[in-house]
Amino acid sequence: MTPTVPQARIFYGWFVVAAAFTVMFLGFGSAYTFSAFVDSLQQDFGASRGSVSLVFSLAGFLYFGLGVVSGPLADRWGSRRMAVTGMILVGLGLALASVARTITEVYAAYGLGVGLGVGFSYVPAVAAVQRWFVRRRGFASGLAVSGIGVGTLVLPALAVQLVEALGWREAYLVLGALAAFLGAGMSLLFADDPRHRGLAPDGDPPKADAHKERPSGMTLGEAMRTRQFVCLYAACLICSFGIFMPFVHLVPFALDHGVERSAAAFLLGIIGIGSTAGRFLLGGLADRVGRYSFLLALFIGMALALTIWVFATGFWSLALFSFVYGVLYGGWVAILPSVVMDCFGGRSISSIMGVLFTSVAFGTLIGPSAAGFIFDLSHSYTLPILAGVGANLIACLIAAMARKMPAPVSEPAR
Repeated sequence: MTPTVPQARIFYGWFVVAAAFTVMFLGFGSAYTFSAFVDSLQQDFGASRGSVSLVFSLAGFLYFGLGVVSGPLADRWGSRRMAVTGMILVGLGLALASVARTITEVYAAYGLGVGLGVGFSYVPAVAAVQRWFVRRRGFASGLAVSGIGVGTLVLPALAVQLVEALGWREAYLVLGALAAFLGAGMSLLFADDPRHRGLAPDGDPPKADAHKERPSGMTLGEAMRTRQFVCLYAACLICSFGIFMPFVHLVPFALDHGVERSAAAFLLGIIGIGSTAGRFLLGGLADRVGRYSFLLALFIGMALALTIWVFATGFWSLALFSFVYGVLYGGWVAILPSVVMDCFGGRSISSIMGVLFTSVAFGTLIGPSAAGFIFDLSHSYTLPILAGVGANLIACLIAAMARKMPAPVSEPAR
C-alpha cells in the first residue's frame, strides 16, 4: 500500500491572529476616529477643546484599564466570549452616541460604550495570540496589532467622508453597525490554547501528553512582586502621558496652522500607515535582535519623533512626524505584549497584561485631556509635546533598570 502523505494545513494560530487583527481594526479604528468628530462636537454642543478631549481620555482609560478585569475573565472564560461581548458594546456605544443630546451623553455613550467594548476585547485578543507562538511571537503579535494601524488609516478617513456626506450622527451609526456585526463575527475564530486542538505553538508537532501539562510561567501575584514588573509598569505609565496626544490633537493642531481639513484628517491616516509598517517590520526585527532591548530603543525613538512635532507647522513636516511617530508607536504596541510573555510566561498572561495595561489607562486618561486644557489656557501645544518627550526618556531609563534581570520562566527572555 502506498503511504498516505498528510496534506499541509494552515496553522490555526494564524486564524487567531486574523481574529485579533479584526477586533483591533474595528475597536481601535473606531476609537481613533474621534479626532474627525472634534469640530462637529464643539460646534453642536458649544464645548471647549479640553472638555471634548476628555471624551477620548475617558474611553482610553476604560479600554486599557479594564484589562485588569477582562484579563482574568479571559483566563477563566476564554478570549472568544470576551471579544464577542466587546465588539457588541463598541457598536452599541457608537449607536447611542449618534442620538446624544448633550456632551455629557456623548461622554456616557462613546466613552463607556467604546471604552468598555475595547477594554473587554483588547487584552484577551492580544493574549490569545501570545500562546500560539514562541519563535515568531514578535511577528505574530505585530501582525495582530497591525489591525490598530490599518484601522487608524482606514476608519478616520471613512469617518470624514461619512460626516461630510451624512452628518456626524449618521456616521456614528454606520461605524457602530460595522463594529458589531463584523467584529463579533470574526471573534468567533478565537481559541485560547493550541493544546486544546492537539497542536503546539508555531505549528510544531505536539508533545506526548501535552494536553496534561500546565502552561509555564508566573501567576499574577508572583509577577507583580518582581522588580521587572514594577519597572515595566512605571515605564508604561509615564510614557503614556504623551503617547496618545497625536490621536486627539494632531488634526486640531494642523487646522490651527492653516492645513486644509481633508489634509489634516489624512495625517491620522499617515500615522496609521506608519503604525502598520512598524508592527509588521519591527515586530519581526525585534525577534532577531532582542525584544527587550528593542523596547528601550522605541522609547527613545518616540521621544525624538515628538521633537519633530514641536517644530512642524506645515502639512509636509506634520506628515513626516506622523509617519515616523506611527512606525515607532506601532512597534511599541507590537513588542510590549511579547516582552510581557517573555518575562512572565503564559500561565496567567491575560491577567498580567491586564494589570500592566492599567498603567497605560491612567496615562491615557490624563495626557490627552491635560493637553487640551493646557491649550485652552495657553493657545499652544508646545508644553504638552515637550512633556511627552521627557516622559518617554524617563520611561526608557526606568525600563532599563530591569533589563539585566534573569528570566523567571522556562522560555528565554529577549
